[in-house]
Amino acid sequence: MKPQLPVMDRRLWALAWPLMLTNLTVPLLGLVDTAVLGHLDSPEYLGAVAVGANLFSILYWTFGFMRMGTTGLAAQAWGKRDAFAQVALLLRSLLLAVGIGLLLILLHRPLISLGLTLMNPSPDVAELAAEYAAIRIWSAPAVLCQYTLVGWLIGTQFPRGPMLMLIVANGVNIVLDILFVTVLGWNSRGVALATVIAEYGAAIIGILIVLSRMPEGQRLTRALFGQLSDYLRILRVNRYIMVRTIALLLVLAFFTAQGARQGDTILAANAVLITFLLVISNALDGFANAAEALVGEAIGKGSRRRFRLVFQSALRWSFWGALLLTLVFVLGGRPLIALLTDIEEVRLTAWQYLPWLWLLPMASVWGFFLDGVFIGATRTRDMQNTMLFSALGVFLPVWWLTTGWGNHGLWFSLICLMLARAVTMGWLCWSHTRNGVWFQTR
Repeated sequence: MKPQLPVMDRRLWALAWPLMLTNLTVPLLGLVDTAVLGHLDSPEYLGAVAVGANLFSILYWTFGFMRMGTTGLAAQAWGKRDAFAQVALLLRSLLLAVGIGLLLILLHRPLISLGLTLMNPSPDVAELAAEYAAIRIWSAPAVLCQYTLVGWLIGTQFPRGPMLMLIVANGVNIVLDILFVTVLGWNSRGVALATVIAEYGAAIIGILIVLSRMPEGQRLTRALFGQLSDYLRILRVNRYIMVRTIALLLVLAFFTAQGARQGDTILAANAVLITFLLVISNALDGFANAAEALVGEAIGKGSRRRFRLVFQSALRWSFWGALLLTLVFVLGGRPLIALLTDIEEVRLTAWQYLPWLWLLPMASVWGFFLDGVFIGATRTRDMQNTMLFSALGVFLPVWWLTTGWGNHGLWFSLICLMLARAVTMGWLCWSHTRNGVWFQTR
């Protein structure tokens, strides 16, 4: 077994590095948004985009199963070499994505109003955030289609597809950010419009890539569209990911709301640090995404030995990645914060809470890695249950007990959430491996 681990390492890295580069373009965009707005004369613009972007994280990643569920199902179909199942899954998921996206546009007024009420920012920030959200909502169909396209491409082991999609699209977004905000002076409105244009660009690029990847001999037939029951089956399979994602995003929204209640400066400082959390999660997700594809392939083939090799390789490289990120933020945290904002009070406040960022890579890496294993195995109910326990049974009680610590208590609660996910998912992973659950027919 051991002599073959380097072979699996190479396969893991062949998938992981394009996905890692792809994932890092997402927080890079957030870094540019923060840097462009962080150098304006008021923290309200930065706070408004922080609130608005968090709102859309909740809104869009509620349907994150369009990416995660598609990856697991596509990877298993890939392992079985079932061309019809691969194409049918893609087509049906894209139709669902467009339908859900249009529904979000129709319902955007009450959704945005509810979200801003729950986050409770200051009146000035709320007004700017509402303006941002009214523009950003038009990207909904494109974003959900992207989730499906990226999930399918990862599951069918073509990681360069998502890399091309997001690098080109986010490059356009960055250029438009600078043009709309710095040159034209559109502030948070310019950031929103740049994002909408880039999201549709990414979706178009993704469709073109997927069309070039269609299995040979597979034609567009009526059978591929399926019946209503087929679409309901996709939704049923992914309902656990939906609940899990909602729980996680509500925690992040709660985090933002509690920061906002402590003032615009705390809100802006937390926005800067949370941007680095996105860097951490997206970098480490490269290994988790690779694990999704390889675990799903192993289960599709029914190979316990291949599953074990994937697990060991992904775990080892996830650990080294977390260690490297810890060193980066310990040694370079202050200069990185200074790059994002020159508002002195925001910078000094972010420095005050920087030590919590040093703890995040090692606290969160285990949950990210195990997400990849559970998604590849389509054990999504376990992901839901561990997240609900971690959010309701750990995060909220810890936050309540540490309210006297102010923003320090908020960050401590977030660290505890990450550790709770690691412990609960790790225990389930050990139990499933011991009892042979991963390969049981459901």
